Amino acid sequence: NLGVNTDELWVSQPDNGEQALEIAESLVRSGAVDIIVVDSVAALTPQAEIEGDMGDSHMGLQARLMSQALRKLTGTIGKSKTILMFINQIRMKIGVMFGNPETTTGGNALKFYSSVRLEVRRIETIEKGDEEAIGNKVRVKVVKNKVAPPFRRVEMEIMFGKGISASGGLVDAAVKCGIIDKKGAWYAYGEEKLGQGRDNVKLNLEQNPELYADIDGKVRAIFFPGKDKNNNNIIAPDQPAAAPAAKAEAPAKGIKAPAGIGAASVLSAAPAASASATSRQPAAKIADDEDGGLF
Repeated sequence: NLGVNTDELWVSQPDNGEQALEIAESLVRSGAVDIIVVDSVAALTPQAEIEGDMGDSHMGLQARLMSQALRKLTGTIGKSKTILMFINQIRMKIGVMFGNPETTTGGNALKFYSSVRLEVRRIETIEKGDEEAIGNKVRVKVVKNKVAPPFRRVEMEIMFGKGISASGGLVDAAVKCGIIDKKGAWYAYGEEKLGQGRDNVKLNLEQNPELYADIDGKVRAIFFPGKDKNNNNIIAPDQPAAAPAAKAEAPAKGIKAPAGIGAASVLSAAPAASASATSRQPAAKIADDEDGGLF
């Protein structure tokens, strides 16, 4: 239901934190997987803590484990195409009077080595009717980003059993761009009425893939000019053929032109122009399927 191919999904439940990180390192070195998700950092219990008694103090044991593992993983990940994702939990600092008392488990090593850090918070429960909850509305903040501008925020809907609502994100983006006109509770796309209320518009788009793809293509053209739905550059269409070369002027009296200079220059240029024209590909169209969306 969430779009994950379960035939290619591997699930491992190691006994301790050292074993979990060793498995992650082996998978990264193999290059056989595209993405590894560790759920979660707070659950990576060191072996010494498992073998100890309840109430024993293990100061900084998990932080040292994460620091050592990330030092080994960083170089390997940089040479592979594997994405390593850590899910973490929030804890509260004791005795903090000023500033943010929240912190994450596992020490500071993960904060330093990570390329992108996202803070996800639930801000609202989506309910259908009086008591039935069908999803959560969350706010995502980019806390750290090495590959793009940080500190951006976005709100999205995560529906139970379905995942992120692509149609809801498309409706919000289209209204913001002026592609969908919102007057009161009614939504319109040009002369076509999409429905009354946001939920009805989402349902309308989900039931009409062609309309969904049309609106999605226009939204992507505004946010990502020159890119298709896969974030690839759109190749420009072929230019019209150049006008034929003018005839070589007759040489002045007393000066002889080299034999065949005019014909040779035209013939040698023609195949090159033809080759460059045929090597180009036609312009790609910006389109999307019903499962796509912009958030």
